[in-house]
Amino acid sequence: MLEGYIQLNRQKVPRTLLGTSPFIGASQFGHRARLYILDLYRKPEAMARIMIKSYQLGVRGIQLLPYPPVVEALKIAIDEGCPLDVVGTIRPEEENDDLELFSNLGAKAIMLHAKITDTGNWDYIGKKLDEINDIGAMSGLVTHMPFKTTEKIIESPIQNDFQLYMVPVNRLGYLMDCDTHGPDEREHFREMIHELGKTVIAKKVLAAGIMTPDDAFGYLKKLDYVDMVALGIASEDEAEETFLKLFKI
Repeated sequence: MLEGYIQLNRQKVPRTLLGTSPFIGASQFGHRARLYILDLYRKPEAMARIMIKSYQLGVRGIQLLPYPPVVEALKIAIDEGCPLDVVGTIRPEEENDDLELFSNLGAKAIMLHAKITDTGNWDYIGKKLDEINDIGAMSGLVTHMPFKTTEKIIESPIQNDFQLYMVPVNRLGYLMDCDTHGPDEREHFREMIHELGKTVIAKKVLAAGIMTPDDAFGYLKKLDYVDMVALGIASEDEAEETFLKLFKI
């Protein structure tokens, strides 16, 4: 299901991406975030080993949060013969620098961080999407609020200006903006996603490590709107366990 590539705008983009949230010690990992900062973020060689291992397991893309140590790690992996395709995320207040970096890295796609998307500032968002499209990369949006933001995008003036949409998706509804996530609400979300008509990248599939790969991927397999997935990995062993199981679904 999520092996290989998807054809978009005359480009092939890997269906499975190595996520980089653990590398930066993102807050959703709770007490582990501090450990990830110490063990990964401050050690680009350690991040590079995970990238190399993921590549050896068949992963061909990376959802890159462009913090300098993570970029350094990617360059190490590339030098070691693991040319991961870049799907980049532009950070708030770093838009111009990040766009230039991704252009230099030859990113196949560039998305706006959820903190930009979820503001609903469509004039600004539209301008940034145009800048991405102008350099020849596919453009996309990331959201932390899939229910509220998807509904707003459908009615927005930028709905036709981007190709990729990255949303949190997991059976628990963890880090999703809904109280109950009952079947009616999930069906409504599914209908909105189909109406929006974008290529969907699922993130937070493992609910920041709360769910096992078997449980997470079993749920993912039932969804008819997920085209790609980004999975944050914190060790070589975790990469092996996760990606081997993913590629079997």
